[in-house]
Amino acid sequence: MQHIRNFCIIAHIDHGKSTLADRLLETTSTISERDRQDQVLDDMDIERERGITIKSHAIQMDYVQDGTRYTFNLIDTPGHVDFSYEVSRSIAACEGALLLVDCTQGIQAQTISNLYLAIEHDLEIIPIVNKIDMDGAMIEETKDQIVDLIGCDPGSIIEASGRTGIGVDAILRAIVERIPAPKGDPDSPLQALIFDSVFNSYRGVVAYFRIYNGTLKKGDKVKFIHTKKEYEADEVGILRMEYEPRAEVKAGDVGYIITGIKQAKEIKVGDTITHTSMSSASVQGFQDVKPMVFAGIYPIDNDDYEDLRESLEKLQLNDASLVYEPESSVALGFGFRCGFLGMLHLEIVQERLEREFDQTVIITVPNVSYNCFTTSGEKIVVHNPTDLPDPSYIEYVEEPYIRAQIITKPDYIGAIMKLCMDKRGTLKNQVYLTTTRVEMVFDMPLAEIVFDFYDKLKSISRGYASFDYEITDFRQSDLVKMDVKLNGENVDAFSALIHRTKAYDFGSRLCKKLKDLLPRQQFMIAIQAAIGAKIIARETISAMRKDVTAKCYGGDITRKRKLLEKQKKGKKKMRQIGTVEVPQQAFLAVLKLNED
Repeated sequence: MQHIRNFCIIAHIDHGKSTLADRLLETTSTISERDRQDQVLDDMDIERERGITIKSHAIQMDYVQDGTRYTFNLIDTPGHVDFSYEVSRSIAACEGALLLVDCTQGIQAQTISNLYLAIEHDLEIIPIVNKIDMDGAMIEETKDQIVDLIGCDPGSIIEASGRTGIGVDAILRAIVERIPAPKGDPDSPLQALIFDSVFNSYRGVVAYFRIYNGTLKKGDKVKFIHTKKEYEADEVGILRMEYEPRAEVKAGDVGYIITGIKQAKEIKVGDTITHTSMSSASVQGFQDVKPMVFAGIYPIDNDDYEDLRESLEKLQLNDASLVYEPESSVALGFGFRCGFLGMLHLEIVQERLEREFDQTVIITVPNVSYNCFTTSGEKIVVHNPTDLPDPSYIEYVEEPYIRAQIITKPDYIGAIMKLCMDKRGTLKNQVYLTTTRVEMVFDMPLAEIVFDFYDKLKSISRGYASFDYEITDFRQSDLVKMDVKLNGENVDAFSALIHRTKAYDFGSRLCKKLKDLLPRQQFMIAIQAAIGAKIIARETISAMRKDVTAKCYGGDITRKRKLLEKQKKGKKKMRQIGTVEVPQQAFLAVLKLNED
């Protein structure tokens, strides 16, 4: 165990984590020349296309220093705020972290957030200034920022370039010298934390674990403490570019176990594996996932409901931060209410369902969860606007607030302040980290940042501002439920909980958008946005009309009027019994409404 080192890489988006991981794998000869490619650990198409890490990836490397062979377990982590749950899982399985800062951009919000997570778990931090070969590199400035942030010795900061490989040897030496070896007793009862899992069509569920105490051998009878299920270890091994089976995996090591589990719900990330003969306590310090954004996911064809359920189960294995439960909608039939960590997470889940499971789905308007207090003193947690009780029974409604941390250049302070104020934010603090970087802290409602806040922030700051947030509390707010009616019928998929001051603007924009998207019918369609019984916006789609008077040549006007009256009666009857089909792009357009 003295020769094992478990570490992760933490950084903001685009600071070069995946590129540095590629260089570490090449320097330690973990990947062959033939397998060499950019972002080698990012194995999803979406990750490669977007250039972002979505999943944390574990891999083992061998490194020889002064004649001694060391085993490195690297867990690469995502940088986007929506995937911070992946980061927390990686940190729970490590003793050290490489803190990577891009010296062309300096320290950014997500770097600080992930750093605090690592410090909470008492991880040894190795600060690295990356991209020193770039033209706009501010090496000394970035070093000063790191010293201010973690109070380390400037001499301990390593200068590196993931692209060219400068400083990689120094990083490997620092991992050996600075990161402590894992503690644990190979002879104690087995105690292993599951930090990730994937589904394999042929072998069932593969669970990735980190052993704290004990030894796990092939053929052992094991028990999962949380689910209380017992299995036999068909195969155990370590994680290289491919799975490498081993006869046993000992304390301090990271590996995988295959037990032939076919049901996705039988395994839970964060669970502890132990032997059935001598069980031990579960591993502490692993945080539960807290979804921030809720949306309904429905199959386009109701016959695909069961396929969608299976797809979500398998996807949840690989993405433990996805939470879902069944629900039904009048307009859309049967589907699932899903909880996501943010809008990017929602987008990625939709894309993965389409690519990996061939499931084309409709997603309803995303919203956050609210606390509703009734006149009888009862508290109801509202995930969906349709769950909100009648207004006459509501005492007040509370919405979640966040503490938003924005780091930017001083030039953009005014524009960012206006954006946050428009989103009902209040400035709490403003600190100059250096002469060219300022940190602003706002209190804001979570509902206001769910849609397009991040994109707008990037636009007005020309990509310089970085953003991170954490939930603080729930506060009383003047929220109303806005319904959309088509010919007097409520379409629950378009319902939204919205602040009273924004309801009229949102309602009129939504009606205009739907007018453009809904196909014309033989009868007139009224699109209305309503708060309770009060209509706040309306658009009308006129009916397609046949020229019934075309065959009247001359004669009395009463002949034409008779034909028009007959048509009018028919249209009226049609409107009473006619139904309005809502095309899929109308549901998708509501998601994009705030981007206009």
